[in-house]
Amino acid sequence: MASPTLFSFITEQLADLKARGLYNTIEPLESANGPVIRMGGRSFVNLSSNNYLGLATDKRLIDAAVQATIQFGVGSGAVRTINGTLSLHIELEEKLAAFKGTEAAVAYPSGFNCNMAAISAIMGDGDAILSDELNHASIIDGCRLTKSKVIRYSHSDMDDLRTKAREARESGRYAKIMVISDGVFSMDGDIAKLPEIVDIAETYDLITYVDDAHGSGVLGGGAGTVKHFGLSGRVDLQIGTLSKAVGVVGGYVACSQAVADWLKARSRPFLFSTSLPPGAVAASIAAIDLLQESRDLQEQLWNNASYLQNGLRRLGFSLGPTATPITPCIVGDEEKTQRFSAMLYEEGIFAKAIVFPTVPKGTGRIRNMPTSEHTSEMLDRALAAYEKVGCELGIIG
Repeated sequence: MASPTLFSFITEQLADLKARGLYNTIEPLESANGPVIRMGGRSFVNLSSNNYLGLATDKRLIDAAVQATIQFGVGSGAVRTINGTLSLHIELEEKLAAFKGTEAAVAYPSGFNCNMAAISAIMGDGDAILSDELNHASIIDGCRLTKSKVIRYSHSDMDDLRTKAREARESGRYAKIMVISDGVFSMDGDIAKLPEIVDIAETYDLITYVDDAHGSGVLGGGAGTVKHFGLSGRVDLQIGTLSKAVGVVGGYVACSQAVADWLKARSRPFLFSTSLPPGAVAASIAAIDLLQESRDLQEQLWNNASYLQNGLRRLGFSLGPTATPITPCIVGDEEKTQRFSAMLYEEGIFAKAIVFPTVPKGTGRIRNMPTSEHTSEMLDRALAAYEKVGCELGIIG
């Protein structure tokens, strides 16, 4: 590094992270991100992918991506507002709107982009945002861009939300008030209390905003958390990703036609980011078609999740409040959590440690992500490894 100050700062901070068990080692895959992966010349049962339905390696999506790439090229060539909108983008947005039960949808290069785009395009100085304290980092960053007053409410505490919504509305200080929640909270696997959130929003005239990255494709027959609770038409903005259950890459905002028109006119990631490449768009269209045609993949996902979770609970592990396939094994101490993950690795199980700052200090966990593609034999291998390592570390008896 040219700057001694920068070199000193970086080396000191990295050493501190490593000493506290907070440094994350990134290992490249030598295979597709399926239920079994290869790294360092070895095979591992993969419990760290968000590829819930195995669509990232589905031949039908691959074929769609190849054909679109041959026809349209590897890149879209421009931002959406110049000439980077292909007929494929329009088809994808129409299918997403039908899938989510909204008038319209707007596609973005990533789910993170969606939260940066939509929140900042709608909320501004003189507004307020009520945000669950465990909302995703992209929501937090999106709120920071707005200059709005951000009011955090206790996680899924509807009494606290109601009190803060009433205070914000009765203060008369805010032109617009939005309530934002994840649909499914990615670190614990619990589901937002959307019926209560929507009731409170309708009482106090709040704009409703749900980030359903981990709910879409998993809940509500695949349509997500809003459909799961029968709330279609009562949520203003639904945010989704194309990179988890859909198996590709990108994100979208499902909303009214008026909101979609506004986002296309004023959301900066839409205006200044090159649009999704044709292959990714075509593969996403194929995935949405599959999700609408059959629920077989979702059913297998839930069966596998129950199998793994029941096995871990029988061994004595604490899984927290999960109500979804997200399966966190709570360890607590950051260093012990990292050691647990490393020992699982030696047993041929790839399950990453999740520690601060992704989760609060002292709540380190191994987050397991079963998919529809795992077999019972793969999950049995994982359970055997968990039993061995858990006993060695004194986490279970």
